[in-house]
Amino acid sequence: MENHRTDLVAAAAAARKRALAPYSRFNVGAALLTRSGEIISGANVESASYGLTCCAERVALFHALTSGKRDFIAIAIVARADRGPMPCGACRQLLAEYAPDAAVWVADSRALGRIREFSVRQLLPEAFLAAE
Repeated sequence: MENHRTDLVAAAAAARKRALAPYSRFNVGAALLTRSGEIISGANVESASYGLTCCAERVALFHALTSGKRDFIAIAIVARADRGPMPCGACRQLLAEYAPDAAVWVADSRALGRIREFSVRQLLPEAFLAAE
């Protein structure tokens, strides 16, 4: 899993370069890894109407889901942020629903080798999930 971690963080760093963040200038990239080894990436997209902004994690997740991808084992998130960027509450909720067993790897874009790891359950314990 170690080589996947490095590759996924690199993919998130590459996605970060495609971010559209003209207002905050906080560029974020994310990359999801499927069990089959496929990587799907995304970057944050901002709007002048800030509520319409979408985080990199959700862009990657929505792209993956609408492409028929499931069974995610990890997500990497990269931005210029001390200790790496943490997912917001909305992203944590969607990860809890669609990637509950995924590892979450975060890294500062200035120090890609220093990767912190969490589980989705650590980031959102007792998540709200629809009854089955």
